[in-house]
Amino acid sequence: MSNPRTTLRPVKPDDLDFLREVYASTREEEMSISGWPAEQVKTFLDQQFHFQDTYYKQEFPDAQYSIVELEGKSIGRLYLDRREEEHRIIDIALLPEYRGKGLGGALMKEILDEADRAGKPVGIHVERNNPAMHLYQRLGFVKTGEHGLYYLMVWNG
Repeated sequence: MSNPRTTLRPVKPDDLDFLREVYASTREEEMSISGWPAEQVKTFLDQQFHFQDTYYKQEFPDAQYSIVELEGKSIGRLYLDRREEEHRIIDIALLPEYRGKGLGGALMKEILDEADRAGKPVGIHVERNNPAMHLYQRLGFVKTGEHGLYYLMVWNG
């Protein structure tokens, strides 16, 4: 799965620092208003990343864990679980400087095209205040449920 600008490659053990950076970038706004000193923020985010990473690997052992690259440079992550009943996007995130440039939308379109060819819906849990919510709605995802701070959104082709 790739478009003219991005490629995917499997996550390797030496990608952990990069993945930690991607995770932290998704929490920047929240952490900026925490009032915590930088070292406390870093410790907290490192712990949260570890918890998330452990959870994903336990709950989705057969998922494809990929690094998104642009011209050979790591710019994000895409975790996709191709289930019998659906394709589930576990996580998709790009570093801030690569957001809003159409790269995430192109990746999403590829996932949707693949699922369409397989005759499957695509599901994703989205935080209620996630700025990407508008992208998912434009692509045709609809809210089908709620779980805590997250909406379950599904695309049916």
